[in-house]
Amino acid sequence: MIAGVLKETFPGERRVAVVPSAFPLLTKAGVEVVLESGAGVAAGFPDGVFKDKGARIVGSRAEVLDASRVLLQVRPLAGGGSGIEGVDARHVLVGLLDPLGAPAGIQTLAARGVTAFALELIPRITRAQSMDVLSSAATITGYKAVLLAANALPQMFPMLMTAGGTLAPARVFVIGAGVAGLQAIATAKRLGAVVQAYDVRPAVKEQVESLGAKFVELPLEAADAQDKGGYAKAMDESFYRRQRETMLKVVAASEVVIATAAVPGVLASGTAAPSAAAEPPDAGDPPGEDDASSGNASSGAASCDVAVEEPVAAGSVSAIPAALPRCEMGPRSTAAWPW
Repeated sequence: MIAGVLKETFPGERRVAVVPSAFPLLTKAGVEVVLESGAGVAAGFPDGVFKDKGARIVGSRAEVLDASRVLLQVRPLAGGGSGIEGVDARHVLVGLLDPLGAPAGIQTLAARGVTAFALELIPRITRAQSMDVLSSAATITGYKAVLLAANALPQMFPMLMTAGGTLAPARVFVIGAGVAGLQAIATAKRLGAVVQAYDVRPAVKEQVESLGAKFVELPLEAADAQDKGGYAKAMDESFYRRQRETMLKVVAASEVVIATAAVPGVLASGTAAPSAAAEPPDAGDPPGEDDASSGNASSGAASCDVAVEEPVAAGSVSAIPAALPRCEMGPRSTAAWPW
């Protein structure tokens, strides 16, 4: 079997579908790899590294499409039509396809007769753990969110006792205690911050506290907020309105807010994802507050619809999306914003 690795077409996407360390397993399985020249450069893997591992390097996308039946790409649908240009019924496409958040792309593939496998829909069971692309990426982005916020916050995270006096630790509030949220909590604690966390699912309280953070309990009825798979379920607008109102005090008392909550598939109906804060707090925010929130269009915390590299001032708050490809990916995403 010949598998083709295509260069990513979405602006800012630096990942590559296959890394050199995976070649021994592919070779053992009898898979020959054809790689579009330059596909791994942004990820730190020049063509020569792949060639040394046995890959066949070709100069164009068309050559990969002609030579391969199986196509491997990280986010083929994220860049619009350019990501699947030339892909037809001959091919089997494997990648992150976001079928719940952006079903139009899947419909296009279906109309062409393409066989497609969306990696984000692989069941989260023990046998498939090594293929869990969501958890591995969420861990990275939860970690990165804290680093971005710490870099942008005009104070240090840990408490410091100096000859000139004592500096209070930064107060970090993490919204959402899934994989990304728990990693953000752990990272912020390691940096010396005082951490609080909230999740609509009361069952995660023990996990939050096991990492040394305080679980914020809001006076809201959320017994039915978790599905059978452990993910958060979409609630009605009255719940989100009360949630925003009660959460505002905690947000205003924090220097950093990291929002990682996500509601998988919430965009499939064409509706916008619920937001933890419809408007950025202004009067209640201390000057220089940093909000590191991780979210995208299907995230239940913050919006990452626009890729921004510099802080965007909003009163006393500045927002910085995480400089990670996952920022734009659904159905579960994480970014970092300092307020």
